[in-house]
Amino acid sequence: MPPAPLINEQWIYCKRPDGPVGPQHYEHRTVAIEPTVAANEVLVEARYISVDPYMRIQQAARDTYDVPHPLGIVQRAGTVGQVRASGSERFRAGDWVLGYGGWQRFQRAHADELQKLDPEEAPVTTALGVLGMPGRTAWFGLMDAGRPKPGETLVVSGAAGAVGSLVAQFGRRAGCRVIGIAGGARKCRFLTETLELDGAVDYRAWPDAAALATELRRLAGGVDVYFDNVGGWITDAVIPLIKRRARIVICGAISEYQGGLDQPELGPRLLPHMLYQRATIQGILSRDFLHRMDEMKAIVAPWVQRGEIVFEETIIDGFRELPAALNSLFEGANLGKLLVRI
Repeated sequence: MPPAPLINEQWIYCKRPDGPVGPQHYEHRTVAIEPTVAANEVLVEARYISVDPYMRIQQAARDTYDVPHPLGIVQRAGTVGQVRASGSERFRAGDWVLGYGGWQRFQRAHADELQKLDPEEAPVTTALGVLGMPGRTAWFGLMDAGRPKPGETLVVSGAAGAVGSLVAQFGRRAGCRVIGIAGGARKCRFLTETLELDGAVDYRAWPDAAALATELRRLAGGVDVYFDNVGGWITDAVIPLIKRRARIVICGAISEYQGGLDQPELGPRLLPHMLYQRATIQGILSRDFLHRMDEMKAIVAPWVQRGEIVFEETIIDGFRELPAALNSLFEGANLGKLLVRI
């Protein structure tokens, strides 16, 4: 008898949000699929699905660094799963693989679209975190664009998140004084006690950019490198503190993602500071460094294996929780990398 069909659960992106994203922007769908594969095809069962801020950028109605995420298809996302069936000599049932299967339980992929993972070298979830896209973003964003030097002061916004927490640690290893900005006392304790940063600022404790800037000046003095994951009024507080020849790395602007993407608040008020200090400002995207992934892993993977890098993970259980998990990113609920376990 032929094998019984599998039931594939999917979240279909069906409505563009103009504010907080949630289940109303998706359709939960189940479809039957055959557990057979063609030549060079691999059937993967998802175990962990990545939830990242860039997903909200892709949901903008206008072009950003991508065309808008199409309606009516599975929400795109990075995934780690196990091979269920393989038509390729490179994979066999049970292998752990990294792919881009999106918000669904099963993915059919060409073998060339998958990367085999070795659970003995590092936890498989690191392929979606410190040894994956967030790690690549942090490493090349700081080292290539930020160009940190020993003794300099690095300020990181969103410092308790997947990218920010790695930037902060890479900055310490580069010899910088590192000040992290995060939301809430728990995250700030994580920054100073676990990551051992030189200081941490809870932005929620300050009423406006001027008050936040006063506290940052007390802790940091001036700023040589600013790694910005947040934007908005937090960046307004940091920019006046930059030093001569400062480097500002724009990685993200999560404060604007839940409603300001199609009509962003423009900030010419920062430009005089760039002029006065002859500073540079550079936007970075993880995809620009994809071809250099081996270079990053050669340096960072041994640190991970020796336990020298903290890679905090927030794991939410349940396929049905994916839309709520995405929204939770913008409420500051996660510490480190956010994953949904299937």
